[in-house]
Amino acid sequence: MSVFAYRGERLFVEDVALVDIVSAVGSPCYIYSRRALTEAYQAFREALGAQRGLICYAVKANGNLALLAILADLGAGFDIVSQGELERVLAAGGDPKRVVFSGVGKTEGEMRRALEVGIRCFNVESMAELARLDAIACALHVRAPVSLRVNPDVDAKTHPYIATGLKENKFGIPLGEAVACYREQACYAHLSFVGMDCHIGSQLTDLGPFADALDRILPEFAGLRRAGVALTHVDVGGGLGVRYRDEQPPTVAAYVALLKDRLAAHGLSDQELVLEPGRALVASAGVLATRVEYIKETEARRFAIVDAGMNDLIRPALYGAWQGVTAACRRLGPVREYDIVGPVCESADVFGRGRRLAIEPGDILAIGEAGAYGFAMSSQYNARPRAAEVLVDGTEFHVVRRRETYEDLMRGECVVRAGGRS
Repeated sequence: MSVFAYRGERLFVEDVALVDIVSAVGSPCYIYSRRALTEAYQAFREALGAQRGLICYAVKANGNLALLAILADLGAGFDIVSQGELERVLAAGGDPKRVVFSGVGKTEGEMRRALEVGIRCFNVESMAELARLDAIACALHVRAPVSLRVNPDVDAKTHPYIATGLKENKFGIPLGEAVACYREQACYAHLSFVGMDCHIGSQLTDLGPFADALDRILPEFAGLRRAGVALTHVDVGGGLGVRYRDEQPPTVAAYVALLKDRLAAHGLSDQELVLEPGRALVASAGVLATRVEYIKETEARRFAIVDAGMNDLIRPALYGAWQGVTAACRRLGPVREYDIVGPVCESADVFGRGRRLAIEPGDILAIGEAGAYGFAMSSQYNARPRAAEVLVDGTEFHVVRRRETYEDLMRGECVVRAGGRS
């Protein structure tokens, strides 16, 4: 049962009415459920069963410290793509030995910091990166643990902006080149090759692309092991989709069953399985609450103008993404079609078109499945302070990021007068 559900005419988050949260905190605000996040993580843990595995949450989906701390307490690892994400994990109590560092553009400083704190593994994405990491590890007198991210040239059948496994994408190393590198690893005196990584994209709703990718990389992985290359884990990345509208993504159980089946088919069941879910853990654990400021009717459309904008939630504008819009209090009035739009000076500032709702100015709306890539991708465009974030825990709720102030918008800036006077 969803933690977001009506009780009578009011929408509740766990045991707290959403309108009560907005009354106390203001709008717009992101609202997350501890229970939903915990249950999503436990679904992966239970699906793994006896299979040795590590669930590394993809921090880019939502890096709020409160959510990271919940996952750290549950035993999660973390998939990071920047030093900033590493610092967030450490601040939240995450174990660096359960951190994998992905991303195509790691800087020297990021590599040094990750080596200093002792992360579990670097997912290396190019030969140039491999050479840089080897040199930095040499300078620090350590060995850097490495997993090559291979590009299997598989069509993930997802939005082109979030497809990462085709040969024309910037991600990963061609499979043949990676295999040759594993066989020549003695050339890198300060690297330890410990695994193989593959991530083909995000919001995948079909198991087929996962199977295709594994069927390409696992025979090579098995061949390397037979040749004496001591790899110890297979990192299958993330990408499992969620339901925003009418998608029918595989269950976590079905997804993990496929992974374990493919490992068994290639005699690799003894390998540790590393997973990097992001959206699948947090998307459904959060909503964006926003207030209807105006109802505007023209000859062509009827608009509900809300106080959240595309700077708060950019997915609909950036990807054409569909996200549900629900009234926090159900009315008995007439149901009409509305375009739900924000105040930002862009025609792309639309959260949904033709949504059937019974609403009036002042009503609160909840935009669903906003826990992933919501606040994480928000900005201060149009000089709009970023929203507050709230965590609900049973009958209580806590502000886990205060709303930005107008002073925050200008923090760090200065005015330079003529003649260089500041």
